[in-house]
Order: sequence, then C-alpha cells, then structure tokens
Amino acid sequence: MAEVDPAREWARHWQYAELPDLDLLRARYVRHTFPRHSHEGFVFGTITSGVEDVGLPDGTVHAGPGTVVMINPEVPHTARAGVPEGWVYATLYPSAQVINDIAADLTSLRGSVGFTETGVRDPRAARLITEVHRAAEEGNALAADSVLRIMVARLLDRHGSVLPVRAPHSAGARDAARARAALEERMERPPTLEALAAELGTSPFALLRAFKKQYGMPPHTWLTDARVRRARRMLDGGTVPAEAAVAVGFTDQPHLNRHFTRIVGVPPGAYRRERAGSYKTGGSPAP
Repeated sequence: MAEVDPAREWARHWQYAELPDLDLLRARYVRHTFPRHSHEGFVFGTITSGVEDVGLPDGTVHAGPGTVVMINPEVPHTARAGVPEGWVYATLYPSAQVINDIAADLTSLRGSVGFTETGVRDPRAARLITEVHRAAEEGNALAADSVLRIMVARLLDRHGSVLPVRAPHSAGARDAARARAALEERMERPPTLEALAAELGTSPFALLRAFKKQYGMPPHTWLTDARVRRARRMLDGGTVPAEAAVAVGFTDQPHLNRHFTRIVGVPPGAYRRERAGSYKTGGSPAP
C-alpha cells in the first residue's frame, strides 16, 4: 500500500497479474482532488464511507455508500471530497475490450458499448465491486474474474447501450483531431497554441474552442493528462520515474510526481513498485 498522508489519507493503485486488463484502486482521500482528466477504459467505483463529488460534463454526481459511479472511456471528469471527512472507495478500471467482450458474451449489445447513467443507487453492484477487490487481494483469480463479470453484466443489463461513434464532420472537429495528433507526436516539445493554430490554418481562439468541445478540456489540460497516461505505460514497462518524466515532456521528476499523483491518485514511485512487486501475489489489503 502506498501512503499519501499517513495521518488521514491512504491509497493503493495496483494490478492483479491474473487479470491484466484490470486496474484496481482502494483509497481514502480527504484533501486530495483529481483535476479534469479521462481514462482510456472504463471506471466503476463505489463509496464505502463518506461522499465523493464527481464532476462530469452534464453535472456533478454526489456519490455516497451504495452508489456506483460508471464512467465511459474518454469522458472528462474531476473528483473531490463531498464532506469534510472525505471519502473511502473501491474502484475498478477495466479496459474497453474487457467490457465489450462481456457484453458480447452475455448481452445482445454489439460494438463499442457503454453506460447511459453515471451515478446509480445499487447496493448489490456496489458490494460486487468490493468483492472483486477482496478476491484479488486474496489471490483468488477465479472469484475475482467471476464476480467482475457478474457485476458488469448486471450494470449492462440495467444501464448498458451501444456508444455512438463521434466522427469529426465539422471543420472545427477536424482541426481538434489534427491538433490532438500533433500534440501526441510532439509531446516532448509541444508547439504554442498560436503556432499550432497557424499550422492548421485557424485562429488560436477557434482551435481552443473546438478542442474543448471535442475532448472536454483545453489542449494544455489534455496534454498533461496524455503525458501522465504515457508515463504510466512506461512505468508499467519498468522505466524509472526520472526517465519517464523526461520522455513525456515534463521538466523534471518533481513535475511528473505532482501531476501523476493528482491524476492517478498515488505517486509514480509507489505505482511502479506495485507493478513490479506485490501485485503478482495479491498483497495485503489497504487499512
């Protein structure tokens, strides 16, 4: 377990070797706030005590015990404590492929599936999320995999749908997509907004507006999130944080530490240690 603040906060973000397409987070946060970011895969979280305020494009979900928060891939969101004592929660991060495979196996949904609700009151599904954590922590792969599928099938049956494909038809959407590709390619030394807009034949303000409409955040916020994602993949592969920081374009490791901790919930060193060590055999649960 990685301690953020031993007096009040703790967090463990890890991966169980038997379920490689699933990340797990259990944590208690009080002062920590997650800035606007998104995930390549899905998010399923449940609060075991306290309240978490999840900020989404269509409003804020006030999640307390018994609530399940479901966030589709690439949906920008924030999170912070909804009460002074913070919140304790268990979260699962399965890849989109895992959810699509379960949907194809157990439902009539085909293609890229997702969820029509973000926060639902479902104590049964909430318990299933914590049971996946418990089984993984105990090294019980059969139980962890089985309960995960039961939980996802339940939520798909009640709230599942096929996600619409967002094609960049408008000129602004096409410019936003081209800008995103340019930022991904030049992550180490990105252009200024003015230079990027000039390359695309548009104005800085028009590009800023189009990018935010398409991806839910301005280019500089999106770039920080993308850098952290790439750093995570590098840490997964064994790269040390100092090298990952430079490779993704952060000035130095402290800058990576700050942004990584805010977005992922644990420092990069603790994240890498979990990947390299205790997750292989489960490990002890968080307090």
